[in-house]
Amino acid sequence: MALGSSTCRKILAVFLCVMVFTQGGGGGMVAAESRLWPVGDHAGWSFGVLGWPNYKPFMAGDVLLFSYKPGEHNVMQVSSLQYALCEAPGNATVWSTGNDRITLARGVWFFISGFTGDCEKGMKIAVTAR
Repeated sequence: MALGSSTCRKILAVFLCVMVFTQGGGGGMVAAESRLWPVGDHAGWSFGVLGWPNYKPFMAGDVLLFSYKPGEHNVMQVSSLQYALCEAPGNATVWSTGNDRITLARGVWFFISGFTGDCEKGMKIAVTAR
């Protein structure tokens, strides 16, 4: 009976440790909550926003909020080459509501405005989410 009791205590201890880690009390292993990032801060998705992502700690699960006047701009997710060339491909994912929320997965994301001349005027960002 003592052997079974000891085994039960060990199982319970392991279960409690797993629960502590998954609930965010894992001594430095706390899962971060997602954060809402208004692109361009108060200026919104506008010309000259190119450097906005610099030194921001984006994480997977964070949400970018692109605010702009619909019909004047849009948001396109593009490849790194398309980003560098300010190329708006016909098959790109496009948002155009003026209040676009994009949830980041881990990796590097490239966004431009697909309207003629916008990207060349600095309406593009590259974001790295960890």
